[in-house]
Amino acid sequence: MAGDWAEVPLGEVITLQRGFDLPSQNRKLGKVPIVSSSGVSDYHSEVGVKGPGVVTGRYGTIGQVFLIKEDYWPLNTTLWVKDFHGNDPHFTSYLLRTIDFQSCSDKSSVPGVNRNDLHRIPVLLPPLAEQKAIASVLGALDDKIELNRRMNATLESMAQALFQSWFVDFDPVRAKLDGRQPPGLDPATVALFPSTFQESSLGHIPQGWEVKTADEVSTVGIGKTPPRMEHHWFSENPVDVPWMSIRDLGIAGVFISYTSEFLTDAAVEKFRVKRIPDNTVVLSFKLTMGRVAITDGEMLSNEAIAHFRLNPETPFGSTYLYCYLKGFGYDQLGSTSSIATAINSDMVRGIRIVVPPKGIAEAFERAVKPLFSQMKNIQKQSRSLATLRNTLLPKLLSGELTVNDGLQVTETVA
Repeated sequence: MAGDWAEVPLGEVITLQRGFDLPSQNRKLGKVPIVSSSGVSDYHSEVGVKGPGVVTGRYGTIGQVFLIKEDYWPLNTTLWVKDFHGNDPHFTSYLLRTIDFQSCSDKSSVPGVNRNDLHRIPVLLPPLAEQKAIASVLGALDDKIELNRRMNATLESMAQALFQSWFVDFDPVRAKLDGRQPPGLDPATVALFPSTFQESSLGHIPQGWEVKTADEVSTVGIGKTPPRMEHHWFSENPVDVPWMSIRDLGIAGVFISYTSEFLTDAAVEKFRVKRIPDNTVVLSFKLTMGRVAITDGEMLSNEAIAHFRLNPETPFGSTYLYCYLKGFGYDQLGSTSSIATAINSDMVRGIRIVVPPKGIAEAFERAVKPLFSQMKNIQKQSRSLATLRNTLLPKLLSGELTVNDGLQVTETVA
């Protein structure tokens, strides 16, 4: 570590302040991001704090840190940096990621963070020039991860647009019905679509197509959670079997390969937790409904997640089912609760799905397969970049590694 680093209380580096109340009924349409304990959750017309800023959770979700580059509104479930005391905001966002927030939690039924306890935590503070160098190295990795996320969002929107056209709006069928040539399709693909409609339980669908339930086109499985009191069933070791939660699904993207927890083989066998094969569509249906992903490798899940093993005779594949479930209106299933939206496994099995003939399903698969393959590769790259960032972060902020003038990371010589 360089000799001019100093160990100081966090409160001498930044001053944290509680966010502001802003009930939903008081929000006005605008472009100012509203930041909750889990990140940007809405937008407003008024500025609460001038950017750039750093925000972390005070109640609810704690431990996540967000760098907000523009003006923003921090909610009262957050702590935001009121004063950087001349330090680099980007650097302080990484510094906060090294803090043990659980040590400052009041341990109540709703996890919370004590701001004064945070201010007393000792941290290592490098000079401003080195702060900026560290932030530049780590920020470059985060910028590439964000660029990858936007690329994948574009690729997914392309796949969803084609799905919407063919299987929701039925554009090729309507064009043929009107005596028009469906735009953008070759003659062989056009010939696959009928030129008339028929009635179904979901309204008008193309002639010859079917409506089936989820359990008619697949085997619907539900995950399981072993007893938490016996911690030896769970691990953080990637050699064990990945076990996904709703939170994991929320940050996964189109494909899910990474989970925050794993189950031992002994736990899988003892509690008969269903193994989810590679390339299987999974869906959250409790608490947070409608999160959808495709497994990248064998996995497990908790009981709030259903998975769909498609039958051999089902004409479509995982990409079709992913697109269908991503755009499905889950409110049409009703609710098993009077105080929250909730469905059960029987409702999941009863989801009605429009089933096209095999030829059309295969044509869709050929069209979107390159998009999904590219998305998978991009997600793998982002996971590697995130691993590198997470490895460098504690080493750079402890002084174990330093950044030279050429922004190259080198080991510190004692």
